[in-house]
Amino acid sequence: MEVMKEVEKVQNKVTELIKEGKSIGFVPTMGYLHEGHVRLIKEARKENDFVILSIFINPLQFGEGEDLETYPRDEHHDKKVAEENGADLIFLPSTDSMYPNPLSIHMSVEGRTDALCGRSRPGHFEGVVTVLTKLFHITRPTRTYFGMKDAQQVAVVDALIKDYNFPIELVPVPTVREADGLAKSSRNVHLSAKEREEAPAIQKALQYGRELVCNGETRPEEVVRSTRKFLESQTHGKIDYIELLSYPELEFVKTIERPVILATAVFYEKARLIDNVVFNEKGEETAG
Repeated sequence: MEVMKEVEKVQNKVTELIKEGKSIGFVPTMGYLHEGHVRLIKEARKENDFVILSIFINPLQFGEGEDLETYPRDEHHDKKVAEENGADLIFLPSTDSMYPNPLSIHMSVEGRTDALCGRSRPGHFEGVVTVLTKLFHITRPTRTYFGMKDAQQVAVVDALIKDYNFPIELVPVPTVREADGLAKSSRNVHLSAKEREEAPAIQKALQYGRELVCNGETRPEEVVRSTRKFLESQTHGKIDYIELLSYPELEFVKTIERPVILATAVFYEKARLIDNVVFNEKGEETAG
């Protein structure tokens, strides 16, 4: 496995791979790799000739007061995990190499961001699409892999690829969970023992809401109300939002008669956790 920090070196490597007719699988991450990232790497390994993993904590997607400085980092661990699971190349750029000069052109995201995390994190998805546009141009992947834990991000990446005609296949990968249902996240290390005990209630609440639809409920407001009531009874975390929207359009619906996402974000003392479930009008889970 190779590790490259310079943009030009990665571009040269990619040019060689494309000339050789090799497919490239790309897994963009912010590091501190866990089982969720491992699944992305393994999926990329199965479907491509060459796998590139990027590790870059993108400052543009962190807002004021968010956890940029405390975001967990472990470069040695990340290299070991990447190599053991089939990555061929780690792109490990510095902030200066990704943003050597102040940006002259700023990207704006109009759709799929006025709900869920986009509402409470202004500027976040502008930072996401900016760094991904740069990373896509640098790595020129055949396919790119994203976890459905952040389903809104998947929806925004889907729009980015389609709107700007990137010749890239987006591969959404189901959320990897702990044995008790908690979604794997780099931020889980910040939970206290009590919070860690309560956190699995997030997914339980979402499944409770989905089961209401399985049993015939078609009113989004009732699903949201019942899900919130369930979650409030199971955790002391502060609920940022619970929303039910069409997926991947992320538009409000009056009745559940198409694929939807039921999603939530919960604040704990030192961590903000997100989770979701995507399902059809019958309440059957879908891949998104």
